[in-house]
Amino acid sequence: MGQSDQDLDHLSQLLLALPTQNMPMTLSELDGYVTGVLVCPDMISPSEWLPHIWGETGDAAFPDQQTAKETIGAVMAHYNSVAEAITRRLRVEPIYEIDPNSDETMWEPWIDGFTRAMGLRPDAWSNLLDTVDEETQATLIFMMALQDIYTGNSKFTEEEINEIDLEAPDLIPNCVVTILHKSRPELAGQTPANLPGQPFQAGPRPGRNDPCTCGSGRKYKQCCGRN
Repeated sequence: MGQSDQDLDHLSQLLLALPTQNMPMTLSELDGYVTGVLVCPDMISPSEWLPHIWGETGDAAFPDQQTAKETIGAVMAHYNSVAEAITRRLRVEPIYEIDPNSDETMWEPWIDGFTRAMGLRPDAWSNLLDTVDEETQATLIFMMALQDIYTGNSKFTEEEINEIDLEAPDLIPNCVVTILHKSRPELAGQTPANLPGQPFQAGPRPGRNDPCTCGSGRKYKQCCGRN
């Protein structure tokens, strides 16, 4: 069962209570980060990935043992919730931030957390990129391209970036699931569609102007068909 809004609000407040000068993760960054940890081709223990949540020094500077227990417990509960969604439903529901001034969906903190998790095992991700099929390669490259947009290192034109910016929130969940099939097939288990660990059997490809089969409500050419 997923976490309630109350659980997520509580987790967000615990993260905000960490020393700001250490630049700890926000809830959206944490959500992308634990997703990246789970999707990573290599297993990563909590003792390795937890310190990065607290900030640049890896020291949470908890004021007391009770706060430490509560915060770590809330983080692990969220990690387990994301893992359950992936393993039982093969589903990813990113937590995005919303710009309070424009109501714009901000996918950037989430993708920053995801790629920071990738940075824990760069060789494993590089090996995966070299061995997977073209579809998964394109998906991995797209995720890294999103990080380049966020950091200002993208080679896309401003018009292309604006288009990607609008589509990224809907594309990211499907990208993660595509990667998961190849990076951690044992996590997905047996799903109603394709069985991870076996060759991916795609159904008939819809027309470019047909509704995308992922359920996003967008045309295929503007959603999964981009890859």
